[in-house]
Amino acid sequence: MSPVSQLLRISPSVSQKTMSLTKPAGFFLVTCVFHLSQAWSVNNFLMTGPKAYLVYSSSVAAGAQSGIEECKYQFAWDRWNCPERALQLSSHGGLRSANRETAFVHAISSAGVMYTLTRNCSLGDFDNCGCDDSRNGQLGGQGWLWGGCSDNVGFGEAISKQFVDALETGQDARAAMNLHNNEAGRKAVKGTMKRTCKCHGVSGSCTTQTCWLQLPEFREVGAHLKEKYHAALKVDLLQGAGNSAAGRGAIADTFRSISTRELVHLEDSPDYCLENKTLGLLGTEGRECLRRGRALGRWERRSCRRLCGDCGLAVEERRTETVSSCNCKFHWCCAVRCEQCRRRVTKYFCSRAERPPRGAAHKPGKKP
Repeated sequence: MSPVSQLLRISPSVSQKTMSLTKPAGFFLVTCVFHLSQAWSVNNFLMTGPKAYLVYSSSVAAGAQSGIEECKYQFAWDRWNCPERALQLSSHGGLRSANRETAFVHAISSAGVMYTLTRNCSLGDFDNCGCDDSRNGQLGGQGWLWGGCSDNVGFGEAISKQFVDALETGQDARAAMNLHNNEAGRKAVKGTMKRTCKCHGVSGSCTTQTCWLQLPEFREVGAHLKEKYHAALKVDLLQGAGNSAAGRGAIADTFRSISTRELVHLEDSPDYCLENKTLGLLGTEGRECLRRGRALGRWERRSCRRLCGDCGLAVEERRTETVSSCNCKFHWCCAVRCEQCRRRVTKYFCSRAERPPRGAAHKPGKKP
């Protein structure tokens, strides 16, 4: 099943769903709780504005889910691998940390919501949204003009703000950090858009070109934000910059001085090698890692060292046998017959090294 078909939508087909509507003083508050098959949940997406915004709720849910799936993909071979509790987005909820992982969760979730709203707009899912043709006919560069049907990122950006940023009702440093990283996620979508062009001219020549902007694959947005995660900036606020008017002003000034294209965090990350029940961290013991494979990148190839060796754990090799269909042939008419092939597969896991016998020597500088 493709990632698009797995996106969660608000419909009777969703296994579990709760939605409550209240109408205090002229605006609507929508609280959606989605329970996913992986026991994850997307909590407390708030919506302000006219009732018409309800039509975007399914796209918001789908976008949040795509952000989560991308987070899991980008960090699959990291010590922190985007666990369940990382999904809580509001600073007043369960995600109390303000480290660089929190920054990434906010950015990728915000990007996912904006990306999906923009894409669904281009697909014609919304009656009040279409192509962005605001620059059509204008000179874009040497030899080309704006034209065609650009994806309407302005629409996706505006609507996503109505949903995602409404989560932050506080005015403290955590709320400012989350809002900053939400914006960084939206900037990542805009910054990775691709220019697509069509040639015009006599006999297939390319005398002039008409160009428009299209969304990239969402994987490119995730990879871009992963780079921003590694370069995230730590913000050191003066002690006592609290919820007073002066404190709020100092917080606002600090965050305004930082580019909204960068991720920011307030706290250092904990040691993800170790289990910490208080923080809900499982540690890396028992995690699978990769050692061999033609398609593996440098980061994946080093996963055993990163997850196991650098965390004081040994790499345990486990061999299993898999059975799959192979040598399939089409027989007239109309059947496909396959053989059942058995294949031995070697997998690697981090495990606690057994202590050597008492008195056994070990290399200097190495823990026994």
